[in-house]
Amino acid sequence: MGESEALGEEGCACEDPACHCLLAEPMALLGRKYVMDIVCVVANHGTVRFGEIEAHLPGASTSTLSTRLDELVEAGLVERERYAEIPPRVEYELSNEGEELGERLEPLVEWAIERGAECC
Repeated sequence: MGESEALGEEGCACEDPACHCLLAEPMALLGRKYVMDIVCVVANHGTVRFGEIEAHLPGASTSTLSTRLDELVEAGLVERERYAEIPPRVEYELSNEGEELGERLEPLVEWAIERGAECC
């Protein structure tokens, strides 16, 4: 019997409801480069355009930011609104779930500050 069969469909052999395995899927997304940065930028600024996000993350490539935003939209954490204008205008804002995530990240940011982390 293979490992996936032993773990069952959900991928966890334990029956502990507080099992860290429950974080595997969210952390796979949140652990990607710039994902939490994007969530924090949008959480702090509300509705933002791509260029505003890009300005806050100067080390990130345009293609990486675009990919991360697409992933966040697909995950239901960010909402994307495209306006039929010339030039095209696209705005991003956190969904309800994204807002909750932003709120839950605040203690982590506070912890990092307490440990001496500095903002870029």
